[in-house]
Amino acid sequence: MAGTINKVILIGHLGDEVKMHYFEGGNSIGRFPLATNETYTNRQTGERITNVEWHNVVVRNKLAEICEKYLTKGDRVYCEGRIKTRQYEVDGQKRYTTEIHVQDMTFLSTKKDPNNTQSSVEPMQGSPNTTSPTMSNEEDDDLPF
Repeated sequence: MAGTINKVILIGHLGDEVKMHYFEGGNSIGRFPLATNETYTNRQTGERITNVEWHNVVVRNKLAEICEKYLTKGDRVYCEGRIKTRQYEVDGQKRYTTEIHVQDMTFLSTKKDPNNTQSSVEPMQGSPNTTSPTMSNEEDDDLPF
């Protein structure tokens, strides 16, 4: 393969409400933390251990507005996007942050959904030219949930 790829897929729970910022010209950006976890059993003690990883998620424009409208803390989502690292300065010190810039998202469970049914999952797309993941309930699926 001659090129490179920068692709992230996350399934996790929102750690807080979507924080929106609106700009002149109608553009908007939404940010929220997303928690993913890994659970395993310690072989020596038999204790179940859960490690939580936090991700800074960024959504833009129409997708950001949809997230603000429908998502709340604790909701489960599927996100596809890219990793971006940026640098900023606070009190003369350089700081770095790593963000997941999401282009495609599927809401797996939402508290604001009036029907609150997980079986009727509709894809939320970041742009009209991208496709959203297909979720199926086939038995040959190798996903652990």
